[in-house]
Amino acid sequence: MTSPLALLGGTPVISTGGPHFSWPPLTDDTMTAVFDQLEDSISVYNRSGVIARLEDALQTYFGTRHAILTSSGTAALYSTYAACDLGPGDEVIVPAYTFFATATPLLHLGVTPVLADSDASGNIDPHDVPHRITERTKAIVVTHMWGMPAEIHQLRQLADIYGLQLLEDGSHAHGATVGDQKVGTFGRAAAFSMNGPKPLSAGEGGFVLTDDDEVYYRVLLHGQYNKRCRDEIPPSHELSRYAVTGLGLKHRIHPIAAAIALQQLPHLDDYLEGRQRIAEYIGEELEGLPGLLTPWHEPDIQPSWYGLTLYYDSDAFDDVPIERFHAALRAEGCHDIDRPGSTCPLNLLPVFQSPGPLFPAFMGKLAYAPGDYPRAEELHHRTLKLPVWHREADLPLVDQYIEAIHKVIKHHTDLKG
Repeated sequence: MTSPLALLGGTPVISTGGPHFSWPPLTDDTMTAVFDQLEDSISVYNRSGVIARLEDALQTYFGTRHAILTSSGTAALYSTYAACDLGPGDEVIVPAYTFFATATPLLHLGVTPVLADSDASGNIDPHDVPHRITERTKAIVVTHMWGMPAEIHQLRQLADIYGLQLLEDGSHAHGATVGDQKVGTFGRAAAFSMNGPKPLSAGEGGFVLTDDDEVYYRVLLHGQYNKRCRDEIPPSHELSRYAVTGLGLKHRIHPIAAAIALQQLPHLDDYLEGRQRIAEYIGEELEGLPGLLTPWHEPDIQPSWYGLTLYYDSDAFDDVPIERFHAALRAEGCHDIDRPGSTCPLNLLPVFQSPGPLFPAFMGKLAYAPGDYPRAEELHHRTLKLPVWHREADLPLVDQYIEAIHKVIKHHTDLKG
């Protein structure tokens, strides 16, 4: 059999090698910011210099009372959970489908993560959450998957009805909005990553947002300690006597990373507007294709488009497995069409099936297994994820990706067997 598909010997649509997407956009201004910071300081112990400037800018951008920089999004989550008084014996509802760091810090605190299944968007399903609530439940955590805001108003209502804390993992969703309100401002606190490919990138880093002074002081004690805690926690506060040591952890961001993020932040909205245009264009070009469901959202929702997910229906492709379809796309030169790996249903990971060998002090019961969360598992298995470019100059490459998708769909029967 001969076929035009590159996987079967044909000529690929895209001949240039990958990767075809890189982030963040690095300019001469980025280099200048880094060199200026090198001349200024490579270690900042308190809330001064680039640390203060970036935290002030984040507070202004998100409209929150406090922003605390951390070394990573995982550290931000860990400090958030610790600051919100979550500990042994408590349960916290988390999405079944998320990056594992949404839940692993809870294990360090002795908290049992209780998984809730996904809705059609891949986010936590508000209809499933009430079934997971017990007398030990202390909080609901929501991840805005791939930058698509979850049903945050329904989740806020549930938290209020049951007297629970609402906490956000906004690591995919910097600048995303629901109505006029930014993701990360709906709950008691929110944690964000600024890892390399995130919409707002520091190369590596994170931050916590909160309007709650008590959470702010406890986040500081969890990972900042000494000078910063002594400067910012009032002497009259009952925990001020711990300012020198805090919890003995260090979660400070590196000043060079902070300088990169500070240079990037003023451009974030422009980047998001560009991503929105490209995402809408891709959606229009792929809309109506059999077997590939493109994402949708309500008019008052503005995603950050950390990724654009396509849901694959093998029935429409004569039962060609998604693995085979994906391999065909990669062979056509679509190096940046991905199938998510470590971001997956948590019940599929050994650490949530049998945490004992890694967490011998964890006393909760945790024994999740494949099949426990069918909607999350199905969505994960069916997901193909595209990057979302932001520049008009990227449109020729975007068109090649779209052409490759059309080509593989047209000749999908060649992939059978």
